Amino acid sequence: MKRLSFIFGSMCLAMTQANAELIINGSTTSTVTPVQNSSASNQSYSSNNNFQNCIANLRSQAVASGVSGDTYDRYTQNLTPDYSVIDKLNYQPEFSKPIWDYMSGLVDQERVDKGREKIAQYRDVLNRVQAAYGVPAETVVAVWGVESNFGDISGKYPLLQALGTLSCEGRRQSYFRSEFFATMRILQRGDLTVDQLKGSWAGAFGHTQFMPSTYERLAVDFDGDGRRDLVSSVPDALASTANFLKKGGWQTGMPWGFEVKIPAGASVAGESRRNKKPLSSWVNRGFTRVDGTPIIQGNLSDSISAGLMMPAGANGPAFLVFKNFDAIYGYNAAESYALAIAHLSDRLQGKGEFVTPWPTDDAGTSRAERREIQNYLLKKGYDIGDADGLIGDKTRQAIQQEQMKLGLKATGRAGQQILSVLRNQNAGQIMQ
Repeated sequence: MKRLSFIFGSMCLAMTQANAELIINGSTTSTVTPVQNSSASNQSYSSNNNFQNCIANLRSQAVASGVSGDTYDRYTQNLTPDYSVIDKLNYQPEFSKPIWDYMSGLVDQERVDKGREKIAQYRDVLNRVQAAYGVPAETVVAVWGVESNFGDISGKYPLLQALGTLSCEGRRQSYFRSEFFATMRILQRGDLTVDQLKGSWAGAFGHTQFMPSTYERLAVDFDGDGRRDLVSSVPDALASTANFLKKGGWQTGMPWGFEVKIPAGASVAGESRRNKKPLSSWVNRGFTRVDGTPIIQGNLSDSISAGLMMPAGANGPAFLVFKNFDAIYGYNAAESYALAIAHLSDRLQGKGEFVTPWPTDDAGTSRAERREIQNYLLKKGYDIGDADGLIGDKTRQAIQQEQMKLGLKATGRAGQQILSVLRNQNAGQIMQ
């Protein structure tokens, strides 16, 4: 689900494409407009009067979708636009994010430790969720951790304002209008209040970042209070996430996939997650699990199909992935995102890091290490905001300036290389 993490998570990687797309709960909206200066772009938007005219003209469509006239009038009477969401829709970052940076930030020891605490805290609920939907507790909690850092970061944008603005300005207005109307139907049924409906600029909300239309289809009342509440009820959010994965094809008792060793000299041209083959085919070609043990173990059989996924090419970690990986992929349609969820779920089960290293001489950093980098930059006088572990444009630009001073390649990446240099500099200052 995109979201904040997605928007918090895979958007960080997906939005680096030249023709980026916002993919939320399986729906895609193009975001190909070049970066614009915020103040300049705001001047090109419609006036508030035109926004009010647009909202008034949408009333009949809303009513046709099941929103009562009274509901629509109530929630649009004083609605004003927030054109900052158009800037975010148009935004294309200057810096790209390699897969190893993406993974190291989403699946770090900090998130693993907190995830295990949440599993212990909600063990009874998770046991009931697993019994009802067949999805392991670790997978559900992994989604929760990546989407909102276990509810800590779920978004600040009022959904009606954000989706109302996106319904009247920018691209894919029809998509955002459907989410705008879905938000009103949620309010109309009384499951949530306006104050609860705050989330990402694109409309995802709650502990596990459902879009309003996804909420309508798949949210469940698991705590039995008569309301489907993904904002204040952790049981509802966890069960709804499991329901999403089950409806997406999750197969109980089967793995999402595992890391494999590519045989020397094997041709992997044309292989992908979608190009699945029976496991017998991979065995006959000499593939094994990364630790050298046979591919076919446990509930697996020769006839079960899997695809080969190599997110960093044949020189990086490679994985055979099954239908359960596809179910995770459907939550937020990006392979990097699905791999982060899958890997975090494995780590929560006590499994280790990937065995094959990423093909880079400058590995990624954890959120704690990113905060460390930011603190060093703050000490040097860079205006980058708080040391929150979130690497935005200001932090990247500061890193880039430091790299240029040091004669390093000015990538702007918060990798191990710049961390090591900054640590050494700080140690030298302490010794003086």
